[in-house]
Amino acid sequence: MMILAEEQAEMQQVQQEAQLKPKRARKPPQPADTKKDIFLSGSILLFNKYSYDVEIFDPSLRNYVNLKPVAYPNSHGRKSQNQFHKANLNIVERLENALMRGGTGGKVGGRVIRTKGRMQGKKIKAIKTIETAFDMINKQTNMNPIQVYIMALENSAPIEDTTRVRYGGIISNVAVDVSASRRLDIALRNIAMATVTSAFHSKKTLADALANELILASKNDINSYAIKRKNETERMARSAK
Repeated sequence: MMILAEEQAEMQQVQQEAQLKPKRARKPPQPADTKKDIFLSGSILLFNKYSYDVEIFDPSLRNYVNLKPVAYPNSHGRKSQNQFHKANLNIVERLENALMRGGTGGKVGGRVIRTKGRMQGKKIKAIKTIETAFDMINKQTNMNPIQVYIMALENSAPIEDTTRVRYGGIISNVAVDVSASRRLDIALRNIAMATVTSAFHSKKTLADALANELILASKNDINSYAIKRKNETERMARSAK
């Protein structure tokens, strides 16, 4: 009985000390990390700067312009052997792939452009070039550079082209409609070609040339190389009808 009484006295003493002990003050809420908020909220921004919330005006290109939110588009070539894999590739990454080229392989403006593989396989360099070009576009136009890029693709994508058809022993050019996938491929190729040729043996950097070409093409300016190529292709198709 004496042992039980002592234990009860000790328990009461512990409870009294716990009540008299001051409670710990709660820590004030810490400011949230903005970079984490960008990804946790689901609104991933391109280069953590530009929103993917843009409008595609051309209905035929909507199924092929992939605007899946990615901060730094780089798929590392996964599923590149799958059929129609390009439709599932981020549209900015497709521009990166188009810029990684070794030259034109033919005459452009009376000269052969040979870059000796300066961009071949250098994906990180292409990403940095596009980021710098998009910053320039944002400063010059006060618009979302992704929207400017989409408008440039829509304006520089030809609707008609020509193909060679053989009837017996006669070969003639016939006007044909261009599929949406090929329209996008041609527009990307021409924009990349214009960027490389403008920066070749020039004081312009690759980013300067890319920003200038995208701005001109988005305005449907005749001084744009991609717009010139589109008009030339459609003019030949009209003459072949």
